[in-house]
Amino acid sequence: MSAEQVSLPEFWSLRLYIAGQSPRSLRAMANLATLCERHLNGRYEIEVIDLAETPSLAQADDIVAIPTLVRWAPAPSRKVIGDLSDADRALAGLHIVPTGSP
Repeated sequence: MSAEQVSLPEFWSLRLYIAGQSPRSLRAMANLATLCERHLNGRYEIEVIDLAETPSLAQADDIVAIPTLVRWAPAPSRKVIGDLSDADRALAGLHIVPTGSP
């Protein structure tokens, strides 16, 4: 087992808040899937919450902009706002050590 695999938690719980099928929402979903597959090796779950359908759920995580990604586990929770197209910023915001990093 490599050093980066040892330092990664066993399981990541992520919640992505979007607004319908907007281009930014679709980009955020695709970018998140790519980041997770590349860096979390299948040890994650993603819950997508469409605020166009259930706007009241925005209060649960104090969502003020969309798309917003919330990391529930491992604690503490973290938030990243945007479509996650800047992979380095997203990884840093979530405190994910990129695969291949020391």
